[in-house]
Amino acid sequence: MFKFNLPKDLLAEYPAKERDESRLMVVHRNTGKIEHKMFKDILNYFDEGDVFILNDTKVFPARLYGNKEKTGAKIEVFLLREINAEMKIWDVLVDPARKIRIGNKIYFYKDNREELVAEVIDNTTSRGRTLRFLYEGPYEAFRKKLYDLGEVPLPKYIKRKPEPLDSERYQTVYAKNEGAVAAPTAGLHFSRELLKRMEIKGIQFAPITLHVGLGTFRPVEVEDLSKHKMESEEYIIPAQSAKIINEAIDKKKRIVAVGTSVTRTVESSVSTTGHLNPGMGWTNKFIFPPYHFNIPNALVTNFHTPESTPLMLTAAFGGYELIMQAYKEAVKEKYRFFTYGDAMLIL
Repeated sequence: MFKFNLPKDLLAEYPAKERDESRLMVVHRNTGKIEHKMFKDILNYFDEGDVFILNDTKVFPARLYGNKEKTGAKIEVFLLREINAEMKIWDVLVDPARKIRIGNKIYFYKDNREELVAEVIDNTTSRGRTLRFLYEGPYEAFRKKLYDLGEVPLPKYIKRKPEPLDSERYQTVYAKNEGAVAAPTAGLHFSRELLKRMEIKGIQFAPITLHVGLGTFRPVEVEDLSKHKMESEEYIIPAQSAKIINEAIDKKKRIVAVGTSVTRTVESSVSTTGHLNPGMGWTNKFIFPPYHFNIPNALVTNFHTPESTPLMLTAAFGGYELIMQAYKEAVKEKYRFFTYGDAMLIL
């Protein structure tokens, strides 16, 4: 149902030269019209009082490479989330998983000097492990070591090694609250200049935080979509942002969710009157057609891969037939797909 032919050469290996000069497909739900624009043209579709909801999560360099004790085998360690800051305990993915068992130690080096050691203390899944980093110094120094050792966690489809450009471009210009292991990609298209021009026009911004996890990339492997389980992700909806959004709802303004992560967050915190509740929590909300959206009435999103959960949310928002038709056109017109790809605006 969500399959389509995606040529490999349309998967974007690099970002566009300028953030706001990626392409933008504009899809009009009321007429079915599809337009081809530049991302910076998004300004022309909105007016004073309209609200853009932005995910201000910040990606940390979550991919580390270490060596297993005794054998020296190279092990990739992908930091998922910090479980206990004081004990320096993290949930991680390891690759190759079959080589790592409880009690094993992994050594991390920089410039041939040992920087950190971690011990495996739990087996959470076939690929997942819980590690305790053995480090005696202050917490800030430990975090700095993680940063120095870590790589930008580019998605696996990008086969090249991270380059200096990635540390800036795999992050939104408004990233603030650290905790994501994957970028909220729809936001990557906004430049500081474009945000300024939007602000001058009277468009408002409502930041929220959802720390994007790897669940975004997990394929759906069940026929019955209601049985697919999303991984839980932590979110924060500040009171001021909820106030801005709720006033815009009452004034019948455009409320734009920038990305599927934003959409899932706000749809996880809806009041009985169809307004947004502020607060903190965890969400594993999976949105697929048919679905009634309570908060956003416009969506900015990237072009997603076949059978992915973000594609299903996009189809729920834009209408299955129209979105699948738009995707066919995107392939024909050679739009760039996935993380560093082009964008779609659904009105």
